[in-house]
Amino acid sequence: MRVGLTGGIASGKSTVSAMLAELGAVIIDGDQLAREVVERGTPGLAAVVEAFGEELLTPDGDLDRPAMGRIVFHDPEKRRLLEGIVHPLVFERYAELEAAASEADVVVHDIPLLAESGRADTFDAVVVVDVPEELQVERMVRDRGWTEDDARARIASQATREQRLAIATHVIDNTGTLDQLRTRVAEVWAALRS
Repeated sequence: MRVGLTGGIASGKSTVSAMLAELGAVIIDGDQLAREVVERGTPGLAAVVEAFGEELLTPDGDLDRPAMGRIVFHDPEKRRLLEGIVHPLVFERYAELEAAASEADVVVHDIPLLAESGRADTFDAVVVVDVPEELQVERMVRDRGWTEDDARARIASQATREQRLAIATHVIDNTGTLDQLRTRVAEVWAALRS
């Protein structure tokens, strides 16, 4: 079974992903793959440098992710340019990892931008981790040390809450306690397994 897992930034999607892994899901993490395909020495990093310039490299030759973020999350055209480089490489890795899973596995594709990709209908089910925007902002300011403006810019660069909910087969509300979240994840897991 192929499952898409998504949620806005600071929704708790990574926590839900970890809980699903504990329950037995095979997790394919889009954020991790997006980092992997632009690691030092990869064709992906070479393409990013060609498009954006060497000033986006650290002294060690790695992608300066915070500097890249400051550019693309305030400029939709540059964000589309970066996505045009990174997304095809990520989807290629998704396919490789999925092919390695067994028929009996529930393969969960942890995809932050699933609603934006237009690929929700390629999954057997879509799980959306949902929180109100104000809670997202509060978490980014408190937990990541971001300014409120940066938090709101990042949220604005993603699909709206309504767009994500529109593609959901299952919704996991993450406004409560960790125990409440764990209970809801277990309910969704049981539904996916059945």
